[in-house]
Amino acid sequence: MPVSTMDYCTSKEEKIFMIPTAKTEKSTTILVVKRDVDVVDVKKDNVHVAGGDHSGLIIHKEMAKEKPQDNGPCKASLEFRVFLVNAKTQKHTLESRVLRFWFKEYFSHIDYAKSAQEFFKLLVSPTDFPRDYVGFITKILKLLQNGHNPEIKCIEIELNQLEESATAPERPLSADDGTLGGGKVQLTETKVLEMIESAYPNPLTLQDIAKQTQSDDEEIILHLTSLQHKGLIKAMENNTYTRVVQNERSVKIVNQMPQIGKRKQPTIAIITAQYCEKLAVDAMIDDQETFVRYTTVGESNVYTLGTIGYHRVVSTKLPSVGHTREAMIAAGNTTTRLLGTFQKVDFVFLVGVGGGVPHFTDYNKHVRLGDLVVGAPEIPGRPIYMYCKKTQERGDDQFDLDTRSWVPIIDVLQRIAKTIVAEGKEEWEDHYEAGYKRLKEQEADFTRPPASSDKLYMAIGEREVIEVAHPHPIESPGMKSQRTESRVHLGTIASGREIARDDHTRQEMASRNGILAYDSEFDAVLESVIGNCRDAFIVIRGISDYKDGTRRRDWQPHAALLAAAFTKTLITRMDPPEDA
Repeated sequence: MPVSTMDYCTSKEEKIFMIPTAKTEKSTTILVVKRDVDVVDVKKDNVHVAGGDHSGLIIHKEMAKEKPQDNGPCKASLEFRVFLVNAKTQKHTLESRVLRFWFKEYFSHIDYAKSAQEFFKLLVSPTDFPRDYVGFITKILKLLQNGHNPEIKCIEIELNQLEESATAPERPLSADDGTLGGGKVQLTETKVLEMIESAYPNPLTLQDIAKQTQSDDEEIILHLTSLQHKGLIKAMENNTYTRVVQNERSVKIVNQMPQIGKRKQPTIAIITAQYCEKLAVDAMIDDQETFVRYTTVGESNVYTLGTIGYHRVVSTKLPSVGHTREAMIAAGNTTTRLLGTFQKVDFVFLVGVGGGVPHFTDYNKHVRLGDLVVGAPEIPGRPIYMYCKKTQERGDDQFDLDTRSWVPIIDVLQRIAKTIVAEGKEEWEDHYEAGYKRLKEQEADFTRPPASSDKLYMAIGEREVIEVAHPHPIESPGMKSQRTESRVHLGTIASGREIARDDHTRQEMASRNGILAYDSEFDAVLESVIGNCRDAFIVIRGISDYKDGTRRRDWQPHAALLAAAFTKTLITRMDPPEDA
């Protein structure tokens, strides 16, 4: 940037000042401030005014004593990391870059985070991402000078070199990982087991697996044989395969459900969609009986009956969810059959995993892996669940959302959930630990994955992402310490295929509607619940990824167990049934 010490006139025109405030061997801190020039005490020896294309930018070393904290704590902050390559040694240096924002007095605090994120996306746009230190600082100055985000008052930039490595960094996984060219799924033994677990209790045929993966029969048979030898699956009639469940000998195979005595009739139904979710829920149930009805026509069914506290419950697993025609019919039919079979059910729980909605600048609004989101918005009457059927663009990066929403007529479950969270006792952690012990014999690992695996990425282009740091809590004297690493959030849960695929649309819908998590489309299930006149229902999601709960297999078991533990806490708080 060309600079000079030329005189310049003092006027009311706003200028951009760059003020170096601190520097060490491995760190640099710079303050960028918008000021009217007649407010500044100009001294030629300490002021450098840029010329040419950068005219209007001012480096002011005399103002180095100024601190942004003079304006109070920062209103938003973003941290991200970049790898810098040394041209001589070819080593990669990891550098942390923190941006702290202050805004002008007229600007509403509601829009602080949105403004910071918009500025950040412009700064790191993949089309002209600044490749070095000078380019990075210059782009910040130029964005502000060119009128972007006029509400920003000042930005503090802190650069810290963290570590040096001889190897290049790993790229984040995309939603399309695991697929090969032409839509072919990479076939592994783990993938075959996942497919069988997902379909359970429906058996899968060799042809089903071949069609979904576009793989040869010989390759599939090798994996099936290996899984059989390990005792994870079993062969059934008509060349079909299904999952071997824990305590397989106690599972009763039936052509139709036996008559259940009046005192054993469940009043609570718990619906899951993934195999690990069903395992987690069953770990909360005492005095279990499991019945499986296999069929080659229509949907097979699995029901586990037992007790949680004073309540009789039944848990089931949907054979599939989503918005293919087959999945919609299967989910709706399975729910209708469940509620028709157990007609004393008054309360319905949808329990399992989901994708969190991250908040890149505000810890209190940030939902991360291992957290819980409960469909119980703070404001009564708000939807507990929304489904976005489609989006329609209307220009200027704006779009309309075609949505449906659900609000339970009886909100007793939501009120209990709010009470549990308000008390802050985290009693669900005890249920989690007890369930974890019961599940140790399972093949799935319900242990919480390491925190280092919870990486947060922000989309900055069509397919480009950049890793950003999780926001940190602002410490305060009266702040209560948490017993667990997980936090419980109360709000709306949503779904929709178009939403799940697009980061920008998903964040925009979340911002408009207060959505805290997305899942893999349970609108057909809720339609069946409403259609069968069940007026009290709730959705509980443990967070396993930042999409819709289907992407991170490593976090799913732990997240499912957290959701099941909170479910048990809620049920034990419910009034006992009249015949208890």
